[in-house]
Amino acid sequence: MTLGSTPRQADAFRSTTEFCAPRVRADSIYALLHRECFNLFPDELFADLFADVGRRSVPPLIVAVVMVLQRLEGLSDREAVERFTYDARYKYAAGGLSFDHPGFAHTVLVDMRARLARSARPERIFEVTLEVARAAGLVGVRRVLDSTPLYDAVATMDTVTLVRSAIRGLLAAADEREPGLRAVLRRDDDYASAGKPACDYDDRAARAALVDALARDGYALLAALDGERLAGPLAEAATLLATVLGQDLEDGPDGTLRIARRVAPDRIISTVDPEARHGHKTAAHGFDGYKGHLALDPDAELITATAVSAGNRGDAAAASELLAAELAATATTVEPPPEAAAEPAASPAPLTVYGDAAYGTGELLETLDAAGATAMCKVQAPVARGGHFSKDAFTIDLAARTVTCPAGRVAPLRGAGPVAIASFGAACAGCPLAERCTSSTEGRTISVGAHEAQLARARAAQRDPAWRADYRATRPKVERKIGHLMRRRHGGRRARVRGRPKVGADFALLAAAVNLARLAVLGLVRAGPTWAIRST
Repeated sequence: MTLGSTPRQADAFRSTTEFCAPRVRADSIYALLHRECFNLFPDELFADLFADVGRRSVPPLIVAVVMVLQRLEGLSDREAVERFTYDARYKYAAGGLSFDHPGFAHTVLVDMRARLARSARPERIFEVTLEVARAAGLVGVRRVLDSTPLYDAVATMDTVTLVRSAIRGLLAAADEREPGLRAVLRRDDDYASAGKPACDYDDRAARAALVDALARDGYALLAALDGERLAGPLAEAATLLATVLGQDLEDGPDGTLRIARRVAPDRIISTVDPEARHGHKTAAHGFDGYKGHLALDPDAELITATAVSAGNRGDAAAASELLAAELAATATTVEPPPEAAAEPAASPAPLTVYGDAAYGTGELLETLDAAGATAMCKVQAPVARGGHFSKDAFTIDLAARTVTCPAGRVAPLRGAGPVAIASFGAACAGCPLAERCTSSTEGRTISVGAHEAQLARARAAQRDPAWRADYRATRPKVERKIGHLMRRRHGGRRARVRGRPKVGADFALLAAAVNLARLAVLGLVRAGPTWAIRST
């Protein structure tokens, strides 16, 4: 399929421009796309996705405009194509097409997403929004980080369904080896249909027998493949089956295989989407799926980076990915030699990163410290059980490697690893503050981690009223932006696709649409060779 071209010459009698221009607000995304779509998403931007010979594709500019509006308005593929066919604003946004410009099949959107996923720049639509924002001088040096749950697009499976589905997947991937593998199965099941097998689930013995039989069929398949060098889909299916069997099952006292009375820390919850996980946004709020992470410029309220991780991954683990461009720019900044400038140049403002307590980890603070960035991430104060003295009541001297307790007693820090421990031992026995400090007969101990210095400095800084005022004025802006991302039912909180790469690309496209809506409000225009904000 070759690259199609978007028509630029409008028919004065059939164009949507004269109809929509006086009716569409100038600060709407429809007006922005109408004015600038040929500069934002020229067909040539997508030239690498198409071949040199073949039939013409639907012009990529038109498809990109529909994809952006689809994500902003939370539409399915079929609904988005219907909007383009019948809603004049969609054709107006695509450069002022005629009212009778032909529509296209919804599979064109599916095909474009697949082509983008296979390309070297799968998130180019989001990258374009960021490039024009930078060219207009809208992207500064402050970033606010946060994350939000993304519910997966599949049903969470119980253990019986997981094991049976994994067996079905391995048989389906076996191709010509399937008859030989089926020969090792002993359970009366052809594993052809999906779903839970027939069983009297109210009968405990019947349930136990079913679990044991499924598990033995699964282990028999793995034993038949043991020692072979597998590749491709069969290797992936065998790995998935082994993982599912190992995470949920254990040997019972009578020799049967039974469901383990525990939850594996990285438990697969669906064979349809093996990368989805159980997650917890708070202790009381659980979900199944992924986490969507974003970095926000709080001054222009534009999203500068996105990432998607498994639902059980910590928020701060994605921070380096969200700040990759800023940290790389900081690392490559070189001071000019003294003789190169006639007068001293002003030092660039440092990167400043805001985040709630989920981002106040020692690892992230150390990374920001090494990059010369200012960390405005909230760090939790230490706590102690039973109302005892918390860790911050002790004086920790890292240089002398000592810890002084509230009663003035000093204990050395011992240990050469990442964690050092100060043990007060017998000194606590006659201490008048012992009841307020520890209930252990062996005395109080204090653990000091590798990032104690960064955490202590951060806790001291956030006691400053100016620090708190800046934090409270800046960090909540990301909550409003998450509200913009999640407001639509379809494709907002609930993922529309399966697998982390696809969910990540869809989340980036949603961020691009929200960025364009924000740029429209700010008044983005093309000013000669660059971009600017229209003066009011």
